[in-house]
Amino acid sequence: MSEQDPRLLLQPAPLLQQGMTTPQAMKDVWIALAPATLFGIWHFGISSLLVIITTIIGAMITEWAFTPPEKRGHVMGDWSGALTGLLLALTLPPGLPLWMAFLGGAVSTGLGKVMWGGLGNNIFNPALVGRAFLLATFPIVMTTWHGSVDSFFTIHPSNLAMPLMQSATDAVSQATPLGLLKFQQSATATGSLLLGTTTGSLGETSALLLLLGGIFLILRRDIDWRIPVAIFITAALFSAIINSFDAVKYPSPLFTLFSGGMMLGALFMAPDPVTSPLTPRGAIIFGVGIGLLVVLIRVWGGLPEGVMYAILLMNAATPLIDRATQPRVFGRGRPRE
Repeated sequence: MSEQDPRLLLQPAPLLQQGMTTPQAMKDVWIALAPATLFGIWHFGISSLLVIITTIIGAMITEWAFTPPEKRGHVMGDWSGALTGLLLALTLPPGLPLWMAFLGGAVSTGLGKVMWGGLGNNIFNPALVGRAFLLATFPIVMTTWHGSVDSFFTIHPSNLAMPLMQSATDAVSQATPLGLLKFQQSATATGSLLLGTTTGSLGETSALLLLLGGIFLILRRDIDWRIPVAIFITAALFSAIINSFDAVKYPSPLFTLFSGGMMLGALFMAPDPVTSPLTPRGAIIFGVGIGLLVVLIRVWGGLPEGVMYAILLMNAATPLIDRATQPRVFGRGRPRE
């Protein structure tokens, strides 16, 4: 056996080389989000584009500032910081003041990722951490919604509000489909929810485009299909049960699945491999928990929406779920109690 042509090659694990890398996974998510993002920009006008750009800038500047110089090239090159900013932007109102959008992007990266040790070490979804911060700090602005614009180049006066100052008079706020059902018992047509011709966050209105993007990620094996499927089945079944008692007051299964942030959360937030369980059983438990919490919060909570809180609560439970669902080590018995 010559050294140039060995018949036995010894090398350390992992022995199977994976073609999927972090930059490639981030690229796939960008591709999957592109249709819904472009539709949101078209539907809400240039204001939504300004919000997206600002949150991405806030996220990337924060990541650059808190990353050691020798690691900046590698960390910034995977585009995970920019993706965090985009995901946050898609959950925000199109009329949000830009300084708040920048602050939200900074908090998403700073408190949601950097303080935990960077990508792969965070417990909570960074984009949802930023949204939770903005909703807790600026609840009125975060729940002020605008409909589609007459002209693409129409900029909402609230976008240009100075930091900590009240903005000029803006358009009259409109209710989202979730708000209409919860406070006025008025359901929105399923076709409008699918196509996205409604009021809401700038990237959450078109359930159909988000669903197509999620299917793309599943086919590419970027996410665990068990999580969104468990969320959808659980939420639909729970909604069907309560809807059977009062079809006017409580949401139907289709309304539950296609309204609000359900599609964006279930397909792009919850399956985040860093903040979701690693085991198959754990993924199902995780998804079932989110589905139950979403319906519980939407129906009996004080706010119309519950996807963000459901995912963050189950993120906190992920270490416990992983511990409880770890398979038995081959050749060993179960530990004694």
